[in-house]
Amino acid sequence: MSDRGEGSTSVIPLRRLSDAIRDVKNAAADREDVVVELREATRMRLQLLAAELAPVFAEVPQDIDTFDFAISSGLQPRLWIDSVSHVSMGRDRRTYRFLKDTRIGRVVLAESPEMSKVADQVTRYIAERIVERERMMEGSVDPAVSGVLKSHVREADAPLRSGGWTEVISGFWIVVAGAGFGLAAAVALLWARLTGIRQ
Repeated sequence: MSDRGEGSTSVIPLRRLSDAIRDVKNAAADREDVVVELREATRMRLQLLAAELAPVFAEVPQDIDTFDFAISSGLQPRLWIDSVSHVSMGRDRRTYRFLKDTRIGRVVLAESPEMSKVADQVTRYIAERIVERERMMEGSVDPAVSGVLKSHVREADAPLRSGGWTEVISGFWIVVAGAGFGLAAAVALLWARLTGIRQ
């Protein structure tokens, strides 16, 4: 009969913190490699788009400094067109997204896996900004937005011309009524506080 305590030792794996730290560092390095590879792939695609648009960028007059035409670095590289619009890649890293920041939020101006379609939209956007700037320099404040017809603007201006003073006077009375209502509300609140303090 053999004694299990003599001559046989059970092997117990030792858990070491240093091994766990090494494993975590290796996993983190692998993840960082993937992130860097994706970032580089995104940057390369944006550089291809910038090369496609290089002739357009070169035609922009030198005195116009509102355009950037630069690829930013960071977690999500972007090809900046101006201070409010840029091209970035979608989540699939294959779709070009031409975006513009507006007062109501970010607007997608173009989105396509085909670089040429997005390049066409960027070119049109640059042309619209240049025409809009020229109009503003000449004294016209009408924005050069595609799809806006002058007939709509004329129709919108017609009531203003016909009832000029009437609208001004009615607007004045609306302001007076609003001020009176605000004053009454302020007096009521003040009165309620004063009576509350006395009690």
